[in-house]
Amino acid sequence: MNLPLLGADDIEALGPTGAADALEAALSGGLDPERTPARHHVTVPGGELLIMPATTRQVTGVKIAGVAPGNPARNLPRITGSYLLLDGPTLLPLALLDGAALTALRTPAVSALAIRHLTGPVVRHLVLFGTGPQAYGHLAAVLAERPVERVTVIGRTPHRVAALVEHARRLGTDARAGGARGAEEVATADLVLCCTTSATPLFDGTLVPDGATVVAVGSHSPDAREVDTALVARSAVIVESRSAALSEAGDLLIPMAEGAFTAESVAANLAELVAGRSLGGKAADPERPRLFKSVGMGWEDLAVAAAVHRKSAP
Repeated sequence: MNLPLLGADDIEALGPTGAADALEAALSGGLDPERTPARHHVTVPGGELLIMPATTRQVTGVKIAGVAPGNPARNLPRITGSYLLLDGPTLLPLALLDGAALTALRTPAVSALAIRHLTGPVVRHLVLFGTGPQAYGHLAAVLAERPVERVTVIGRTPHRVAALVEHARRLGTDARAGGARGAEEVATADLVLCCTTSATPLFDGTLVPDGATVVAVGSHSPDAREVDTALVARSAVIVESRSAALSEAGDLLIPMAEGAFTAESVAANLAELVAGRSLGGKAADPERPRLFKSVGMGWEDLAVAAAVHRKSAP
């Protein structure tokens, strides 16, 4: 059997909108993110190995991803890995995909799907924390979903901030660098994207305007977070799945340990958001920010990998 190898070019050809559409179709078709297999974490000398299985009646797959914190200093990607896509009924292999490229497309697509259902028709001011691959991917995903009037980039390394600002300008946005802590910028944002590896909050959550949307994607560890307790306590919180978020998302687990948030406070999961079933109450309250917290799930990789495979078929 000659197993097709689908690389970065094949995966990027689907695009953020195609990937978000694949995710939405999976959820609209009845996929329940609360009932999908959990991610397995294995500590290895180079960092962490993530094993992420998922299945539907049509397809099954597993991603083996490496998270190597020391790689950026070696000028190597922090995320590595491969994805094996299988036929659902027979479990015969269909394709092997570049796992890092799949993650680089899937994660912004999940955020784009949430943004599709949480924000207004125009983003007036996007504040983007981070300057790595996910920051670039999220910028592309947002621009595919919404017109953006202004972008502010905030990061720790000035030359990387400058490079992303220039990239955003080439995409036709009014972009500039922001301050290190983003206080002034966050206070005027209607969309904040957190795409960093920070283990501590990036900004003061009391500054986020009522009605703004915050998307936090950078961490999947119970002891790390990009947003603070103040933001979580005052926000309508939407997650991919309650089960995944309440076992992995330090952004929520730390406020829970402090007594400022409960599992019952989650306003909706992504399936409920797409279906429009849980948009009353807190999630529709214009006096609250909306926080979408994502940790990454295997069903998302499967939905996007299957869409890439269909698109690449002769």
